[in-house]
Amino acid sequence: MIKVTTLDKREMYINAELIERIESVPETVITLISGKKILVAQPAAEVVDRIIAYRRQIRLAVTDSIK
Repeated sequence: MIKVTTLDKREMYINAELIERIESVPETVITLISGKKILVAQPAAEVVDRIIAYRRQIRLAVTDSIK
């Protein structure tokens, strides 16, 4: 899950595995695989960075559990 802030300043967590695409038009629009769209305050590049960090955490957790 990644933390984002909506345009009305609400914080929420989104399942990064359910994100289909991220657009900048000029606000950032996250489209989920269900078709639902979420407008967020973070720039698209920051959302992508959070997704990458989330996936790294998952990979580390799996690697540590195998050891």
